[in-house]
Amino acid sequence: MRIAYSVETVRTAERQLMARLPEGALMQRAAAGLAAACADLLGRVYGSRVALLVGSGDNGGDALYAGARLARRGAGVTAVLLNPERAHQGGLAALRAAGGRTVPAEGGQAGTDRGEAASDDAEAAVARADLVIDGIVGIGGKGGLRPDAERLVRAVRGIVVAVDLPSGVDADTGEVRGSAVRANATITFGTYKPGLLIDPAHTHAGALRLIDIGLDAHLPADPDVEALQHEDVAALLPRPTPESDKYRRGVVGVVAGSARYPGAAVLAVSGALRGGAGAVRYVGPAADNVISRFPETLVHTGPPAKAGRVQSWVVGPGLGDGAAAKHSLDDVLASDVPVLVDADGLHLLPTGSDLRKREAATVLTPHAGEAAALLGVSREEVESGRLAAVRALSERYGATVLLKGSTTLIAAEHQPVRVNPTGTGWLATAGSGDVLSGLIGSLLATGLPARDAASVGAYLHGLAPRRTTAPHGAPIAAYDVSTALTDTWRDVLA
Repeated sequence: MRIAYSVETVRTAERQLMARLPEGALMQRAAAGLAAACADLLGRVYGSRVALLVGSGDNGGDALYAGARLARRGAGVTAVLLNPERAHQGGLAALRAAGGRTVPAEGGQAGTDRGEAASDDAEAAVARADLVIDGIVGIGGKGGLRPDAERLVRAVRGIVVAVDLPSGVDADTGEVRGSAVRANATITFGTYKPGLLIDPAHTHAGALRLIDIGLDAHLPADPDVEALQHEDVAALLPRPTPESDKYRRGVVGVVAGSARYPGAAVLAVSGALRGGAGAVRYVGPAADNVISRFPETLVHTGPPAKAGRVQSWVVGPGLGDGAAAKHSLDDVLASDVPVLVDADGLHLLPTGSDLRKREAATVLTPHAGEAAALLGVSREEVESGRLAAVRALSERYGATVLLKGSTTLIAAEHQPVRVNPTGTGWLATAGSGDVLSGLIGSLLATGLPARDAASVGAYLHGLAPRRTTAPHGAPIAAYDVSTALTDTWRDVLA
């Protein structure tokens, strides 16, 4: 599992660790890992050209010490100093001693007796570099790049490696306000930071590599953000025992579809059938459509409370907004089993409903527009601050919330937010969310806790496009996703 901690937590841990180490030892550990990662990306260090974008913080010091290591291996290293008077002095001395040179980002000539070049060489040094190390600002940086830094970043032609995180992104939230570095790789130290895992900042980070600097013993047990990996999901997937029958495996009820949207019922049932439950019970007006595609489905015209026993409910996809739809939602929420509310069910949910009053867990699965309506804010506010939005939804409604999007987030009260690391833009297609709802509902019926069911469902759903019959990189339809779930499940267990 990847885990991430807030800036405040990381800094506290670093102070505790530094108190036990010789002065400068922690920075040397980080620089050694950074230099090794850059060497791997270059392939051949000797004769390569490396540019360092150096700010006034510790990230600039990391870049300078890493540059010194690369210079000693035969790379031509130029440090572009955005604030020469405040650059890390020990790092500067190490770089110069190794044969590297420095150039101010702007201004006149600066100390040529120390091997420094005129500032008008800065853009040229960046443009001709095979690899550029971004050490402009550290994890405490706020807001976008300043004009001088932005000008230099635009000149980059080679590989970009960010130190700890790309400059211009928010380490705690993943927000990007203004311009920011787009890295090919980010080398982060000690632990991941939330912004590295959450869009839009995640898209700026490139490939992530974590360098162990000895911080683990000083970090708290509970992170701020976590992301499941293959082995975590495999451990959570339900497995029937020899004594299992279809009822012991769980029955998921699906209340979905309408005369206008019968396909939503079909797609939700398709996801539910592949989520591990032993049976799917459909309630609604699209029974003929469902049975014609999935004859194994148990059907009932309703109301849900009269349909038969279930271990979970999924309500909302294509349900419509009439009185019957509202009655179905109320009926399901009055049950004593876990309930997933999606799509039209979210529109019918009274704003500010306290779902803590239910006897069992509730899962809400909004996209950004639905989340905005539930919170009473703009869609833009949700999309720019996804972490804050999913936490606010969970706290306000007392539910587990899965916020869909380019980075899907899962929040439950008093627990770390989970980031789903799988997915593709091709999942942004009509009906894809209906499949996800059925899948998570089925996992709930097997007995998985709400947060785990949502996390596992999102992970499998995000992987499924790799297993569709469509050519790699080609458009897919929602039903393609559901049919690929069986092979996806098998891949995770392999």
